Amino acid sequence: MHSDPIFIIASALAISVLLASAATHKLRAPARFAKQLADYQLLPDALVRPGARLIPLLELAIAFALLVPFSRGWAALSAASLIALYAAAIGINLWRGRRNIDCGCAGPDQAQPLRPVLLLRNSVLVALALLASVAPIARDMTVFDGFVTVAASAVALLIYAAADGLLANSPLLLKLIGR
Repeated sequence: MHSDPIFIIASALAISVLLASAATHKLRAPARFAKQLADYQLLPDALVRPGARLIPLLELAIAFALLVPFSRGWAALSAASLIALYAAAIGINLWRGRRNIDCGCAGPDQAQPLRPVLLLRNSVLVALALLASVAPIARDMTVFDGFVTVAASAVALLIYAAADGLLANSPLLLKLIGR
């Protein structure tokens, strides 16, 4: 299956920015991320610290590889797998009834409890990453195509940021309206 390069590059750029942002949040607050990782109770205690060091480096490597046409295919599949793994971790803890832990999704400045809607969000991100893995049709890209690609990825990121902000603040909003 082939698709227009605008869709593929915009998807890759959006996922790359999300992964790079997630990695920088984890690198800025490594102790907090290690605690979040431990709270999921999916790794043995001996692997939490090494995992907390490795995950942001993996996210950064995938983010940079998404920007290079040669490595975009495998990087997009890696990104989709990583995001699906995060969804699985969320799903397992929701199944266990552990909704009160911080998902680690909102960065070091804001806690976000686990909720089923996070599974939907991650599914959309997996689909976006899989779109980035598709081989583009061969055509010349114009300056306008470059503008549209950057604008499309910016819109995707703005929609993600707005949705993520609503998700992160919905418990507070519900408390304000008395629910």
